[in-house]
Amino acid sequence: MDPSVEQRPEPLSLIGALRSNAMSDLALTMPIFVAYHLGVVTMNVRNAADFFTQKLIGVAERNILVYWAMTVGLGAALVLFVLLFGEHKAFDKKRFFLVAIEGVLYAFLMRTAAAYAVGALPLAGADAVGGSWNGVVMSLGAGFYEEIAFRVVLFGGGLLALSLFFGGVSKLLLGSIWAALCAVSFAGWHHVGPLGEPWNLHSFVFRSVCGFAFTGIFVLRGFAPAVWTHSLYDIWVLVLR
Repeated sequence: MDPSVEQRPEPLSLIGALRSNAMSDLALTMPIFVAYHLGVVTMNVRNAADFFTQKLIGVAERNILVYWAMTVGLGAALVLFVLLFGEHKAFDKKRFFLVAIEGVLYAFLMRTAAAYAVGALPLAGADAVGGSWNGVVMSLGAGFYEEIAFRVVLFGGGLLALSLFFGGVSKLLLGSIWAALCAVSFAGWHHVGPLGEPWNLHSFVFRSVCGFAFTGIFVLRGFAPAVWTHSLYDIWVLVLR
């Protein structure tokens, strides 16, 4: 190599800067996790996929101040963990801003595509969960916990198991079929439980389209963009309408 030729590093692209990994995902979703857990304890409802709040309330012996202190402490511990063992750039303010902007963009595109596919639907608004404040908190909880349940565990874990079992099948084909089944499961989830909506084919199809879109974001961009997109999209639907 000619030493007289200056080697310049390739410019960092926007997409490269936003690409998620497991450690940065922890950091980038922490504001949503902490905000949800600070707010949900003031309500008499919580996201059905939330497996953590009741346990934390029990540890706090139902003392709200202790619960809040534990929630903030857990967030601080996560910050310390990522700083010690992860990428320091995961806490760059620019990364938080860019992932939030990415979430807004995806939420807009997803809402537009889903509405185009099935038309405008009168989905339940903030009144269904007790007002705008509850709507925001529940949206954050849905973004975090439903992405864990349906994208990380069901889609990611299920696809890994299927890939081991059906080793000779195209990964693209297998992933596409499994993504569609997970999207249908995600849609059905919204029609069960005390906060479930009455059965409606159009809303079921609508949510299936949304679930497929969330899975696509999870696969192509990572967990953090999927959580931010889901949370912001739900705030748009439940609160801003």
